[in-house]
Amino acid sequence: MDLRKLKKLIDLVEESGITELEITEGEEKVRIVKQPQSAAQSGHAAPATVRRARSETIDLDEDDEDHDDPEFPDEKTIKASLVGTFYRSETPSMAPFVEVGSHVKAGDTLCGIEAMKQLYAIKAECAGTVKAILIENGQAVEFGTPLLIIA
Repeated sequence: MDLRKLKKLIDLVEESGITELEITEGEEKVRIVKQPQSAAQSGHAAPATVRRARSETIDLDEDDEDHDDPEFPDEKTIKASLVGTFYRSETPSMAPFVEVGSHVKAGDTLCGIEAMKQLYAIKAECAGTVKAILIENGQAVEFGTPLLIIA
């Protein structure tokens, strides 16, 4: 599925009254979920990300604006890039990827989101210290759900 087709599907979901669209094309499966109205009104737009079956990531944001709260310029809120279940570690018996107070570098794995029986790593966008973990282990998350705060 090419990028133009994905963008067109996202535009159709945004313009229509539907909140969710799932399309399977061969071995590739794409699920697009419209952000809840309350989150959209808060001014915190999440980057739209689509994950393909081959675990490729396609960033659909055309601008690289920082969507964090302007009141806290030194803090970066890491948000869910897909719908699924939040996990702090790879398996229940393993130690969490990070704890409050952990120092991270850009690209370090912070947590995982399970979607369609696959765990997707959520990576740090910047270096810093984990100030807060906002979601409980095993909790369902939507696109744009704040997960962690790094300062």
